Amino acid sequence: QFDVLILGSGLAGQSLALRLAATHRVGIVTKRSLDDSASAWAQGGIAAVLDEADSIEAHVQDTLVAGAGLCNPQATRFVVEHGREAVHWLIGQGVPFTPDQSGSGFHLTREGGHSQRRIIHAADATGAAVQRTLTDKVRSHPNVTVLENHIGVDLITSAKLGLHRGNRCLGAYVFDIARNQVVTMGAGFVALATGGACKAYLYTTNPDTSTGDGLAMAWRAGCRVANLEFVQFHPTCLYHPRAKSFLISEAVRGEGALLRLPDGTRFMPEHDPRAELATRDVVARAIDFEMKKHGLDCVFLDITHKSERFLREHFPNIHAYCAELGIDIARDWIPVVPAAHFTCGGIVTDLAARSDVPSLYAIGEAACTGL
Repeated sequence: QFDVLILGSGLAGQSLALRLAATHRVGIVTKRSLDDSASAWAQGGIAAVLDEADSIEAHVQDTLVAGAGLCNPQATRFVVEHGREAVHWLIGQGVPFTPDQSGSGFHLTREGGHSQRRIIHAADATGAAVQRTLTDKVRSHPNVTVLENHIGVDLITSAKLGLHRGNRCLGAYVFDIARNQVVTMGAGFVALATGGACKAYLYTTNPDTSTGDGLAMAWRAGCRVANLEFVQFHPTCLYHPRAKSFLISEAVRGEGALLRLPDGTRFMPEHDPRAELATRDVVARAIDFEMKKHGLDCVFLDITHKSERFLREHFPNIHAYCAELGIDIARDWIPVVPAAHFTCGGIVTDLAARSDVPSLYAIGEAACTGL
């Protein structure tokens, strides 16, 4: 029995747990270990208005353009306006973001669709840095119970139990892998932070746990789900027989990398005036088009104009991993393909994360806020 039961242990679930643990008994259910989530795989960074040359209006407009006119303006503005606050909360938790050259602030990089440098990052492994920081705090908090190797099976609602007091979420049935049994967990509130469903695709940048369980559970409980056909493909997943779902960060293109065909032809200017800095959907479709047009298995990302020192400093993990596979990114082009990256739709919520079922909330990738 918990005050709040959270299904999922990525950045959404862990940050919620830490915010509530001072006043609530919190349980976190996770399929594998606490740090095994899509959040931990994220490389590039977090977009927020942190520079005086930037503005809320510019970030809102960039987001609306990236959303092809389909974003909910209210949700977009809400997220952008609270971005700085969220980043400062992470800094307060001790996340080691990369400092700028002066050492007085943080280095900001640029990614596709952004008109300004507004991506704060921890080298090229931002998600891992954030996840490690929060995981350590969650594990040590006396009010948080971590249930690893437990899988959510279904939500418990008053309607399913035949109780005559409307449809309200009362907890969840959870499968304990080690004991091979289903456990009943009651809770005053349940938050679904279960991520997306990109493992429905053969090529994905997501871990094996991203199978859409939370979306299905919410739908069975009576929630609306929306926009599940909107799946964002990351344009540049490393193409190599020994590389499983390894991402080549968007920030590599933000630092000037060019996309090329095998013969060296650069093709992005033909598809969009923003070229390599177009949004992910545009770049992914352009790569897919060129691969089909020319019968290619992949295209290539060229960052060889940058020095070895620059690449080691800014992209240490990408540099090291590619080197293990025999790819020297300071001299060799990187073979890349698009891969399923993010489930844009999800459980319909309002801006307070409330679903259609009272006491049931959805956060992170599992939610569809309209952003």
